[in-house]
Amino acid sequence: MATSFKTLLTTDIQSARTKLHEAIPITGTIVSGTYTQPQLPPNSTSEENIKNYSHGMFQSVYDYPYLSSSANHILDITMGYSTGSAYSSSASTQNTQKMQIYNQMAQVLAGHDTTGRIRLFDEDGDLGSGNKINECYFVNFARLLTKDEIQKGTFYMDLSVDPLGNATTAPGARTDHVVRVKDTSGSTSYKVNSPAGEYNILYATASTGDTLTNQFVPCGLLYYQAGIAVLTSSLFKVAASGGLLSDTMLTGAATAGKIIMETNATAGTGYGVSGSFISASMSGAVDGLRERVQNIYFANTTELNSTIYFCRANASEFNYSSNPTYITGSKLRVKESRTDDPVSYITTIGLYGTNNELLATAKLSEPLKKTPAQEFTLRVRLDY
Repeated sequence: MATSFKTLLTTDIQSARTKLHEAIPITGTIVSGTYTQPQLPPNSTSEENIKNYSHGMFQSVYDYPYLSSSANHILDITMGYSTGSAYSSSASTQNTQKMQIYNQMAQVLAGHDTTGRIRLFDEDGDLGSGNKINECYFVNFARLLTKDEIQKGTFYMDLSVDPLGNATTAPGARTDHVVRVKDTSGSTSYKVNSPAGEYNILYATASTGDTLTNQFVPCGLLYYQAGIAVLTSSLFKVAASGGLLSDTMLTGAATAGKIIMETNATAGTGYGVSGSFISASMSGAVDGLRERVQNIYFANTTELNSTIYFCRANASEFNYSSNPTYITGSKLRVKESRTDDPVSYITTIGLYGTNNELLATAKLSEPLKKTPAQEFTLRVRLDY
């Protein structure tokens, strides 16, 4: 029987979901600004892979100079504080913009309470009356890197919390006091009470015993599907100032009791994180974090939704071809005599809709010989 078409049964169609993961390492030199023109002085603020905007509300980091056609957008960094923050004052630089950024991020990531008010970021994620994160940095990773989401339990960020300011030492070179921010147990204990999807608490650990007040302290939140890390400014304050760092870190350090957050652009100001949030511009405050990043690592997740079609060619089916070259004169090219079995060669499978419109084709790597003595099941997979 010269069969050319066959209706697929419901049992011939199956669905599957596969998650693919890709490791994403980001070196601190890229985040701190690698591409400085060699002809400029050492303290120049020209960082050609860091894009600043006229509104001054965030910075974008690229893997190449951002004007290059080869440049890929890696992440955006910004900062802000809540309207109830001690930093909120008409005297603060860009006060309105800093509150706007916080409220915008909180609205998207934390949502609203039962009264319609924007929730504050919650230190332990329970959205109750616990400690709130009122002043924070936001690291927004590009979709190019995160794909569908950050894989849970893979994220970490190494930050220098050395007391000396960035203007006195090259960015990324301070390794005496390093804090690792990590989504510990993210694969099993994540939270789902965010309108932006799943998230988890970020915890800080340190390589040296005198860096943190405790070796496992909450310091922010990581939103997996949104690809956004929220970091508390307390990461750069000692306990005496209400921060997470040990007071002994400042022993013998001529830093006036604070972790200096000044950068090449703000050299000489002596800003700690509080001064940076209050008196510096948003770009200047972001510089203070960006130039302390040593490494960032996570694995992304790409979810493939597949439909699998089992195309079955039984013994009596598809043994003839409708290709005009199959016949020469009145004879089949593949038969020497009338008693020979018919033969066809399967090269392509077409999937048709209910109105006989061709929707998809699948090509075999080489022709498959089909005779009445053979049966085949060909597996066609469509990925979305």
